[in-house]
Amino acid sequence: MILRLSLIALFFKINLFAVSVLVAKNNIKYEEELNASKVRVQNVATINKNCTPLTLNDLKNDVFVTTHYINKNSIICTKDVKSFTESAIVFDFGGVKIEKKGKIIYENDEFIRFKNLDGTIEQIYKDGRIK
Repeated sequence: MILRLSLIALFFKINLFAVSVLVAKNNIKYEEELNASKVRVQNVATINKNCTPLTLNDLKNDVFVTTHYINKNSIICTKDVKSFTESAIVFDFGGVKIEKKGKIIYENDEFIRFKNLDGTIEQIYKDGRIK
């Protein structure tokens, strides 16, 4: 009887001191937008003292981008993400203007190479063709 009560008390004690954290469902690329579909909430007993866990409320209130590659099943800390600043690239082909969200990686006289928000890299030639 005492053993059962001890096990029940131990079970409740573990859940009392558990910390709710966000864990990556899949691998997340560098500078990829982080949203609720890419993470899951999990309770853990302890976390690293250098890690301030990111909460689901933070993720819903602001748009975050990863600062490095995050492996599957890793705890996501506030130092692993940064707040997203809106950046758009405008391509002007004379009468047609195209606006894409992302950031320019490389540009020369022939083409512009840029990185989309999802981490893919595109290249658009200055005469209008894509590749």
